[in-house]
Amino acid sequence: MTLLARAHSDFQLRQAEANLKSVLKTLGVKLDVSRANAEGWIKVSISGEDEKVALTYLTEKIGLCPIELEKVGKFSTFKGFITKAQQSKSELRVDIGVFAPEHVEASIPLRCLQAQLGDGRKIALAKLAELFGLRENVPLDLRITDVDLERRFVEAEFSDKQQRQFSDWTRSMLDRLLVIGASRSEIRSMIRETHIDRDVIRVEPLGMFEHAVVCKLGTDAAGLIPKIGRSLERARFTVFNPRNIIGLLGSEDALFTF
Repeated sequence: MTLLARAHSDFQLRQAEANLKSVLKTLGVKLDVSRANAEGWIKVSISGEDEKVALTYLTEKIGLCPIELEKVGKFSTFKGFITKAQQSKSELRVDIGVFAPEHVEASIPLRCLQAQLGDGRKIALAKLAELFGLRENVPLDLRITDVDLERRFVEAEFSDKQQRQFSDWTRSMLDRLLVIGASRSEIRSMIRETHIDRDVIRVEPLGMFEHAVVCKLGTDAAGLIPKIGRSLERARFTVFNPRNIIGLLGSEDALFTF
């Protein structure tokens, strides 16, 4: 099976294997962990007397890739990872784990992003990406709106779950530093080593190697990046800033209608 999680290096793959073995250590199973394809989706082979229990647990806690486009139905929901965030002015591309027999990504049209994030205003994709921290490898929850098997095409929008997350983040008025490409333990070690604990409330998991560092009220998340960059050299950073969102779009009560 292929998990809805990605490892972008051999180091992360080893971390994923250690984490999965730790989580399933009380079960009678043997794990074999590898990368399913060039995009880094994590493939897990499970054997042993508790195989079904382990499979059920991983399916519920992490989720499985659909792998084949035929398994992607209209109005179904999937987790995916942004690709090529800055290379188009008309769509946001998201990898939802369809790669057999060929790689097919989901497309979120700009009109959907403007409707869901910008209250219908004609805001450029680059500006929406900047406001909401939408960069490569950021995980998102999507609802599929169209599937064309002949054209190998998938169109999507943000799911209600994703909309609620953005809404809750905005209403909290707390900056979030999104750390992409680091484990939870690495981020916690970084917080201790750089002494930014007084600026941080908690670390929220978004995926296996994707997390949101929730800053205390008044802390500028972007200002933390120069302090922590050397501690997490493999990671990439983006910022979710509620003040900037509300400053451009107005009251948060007018946003995220769903």
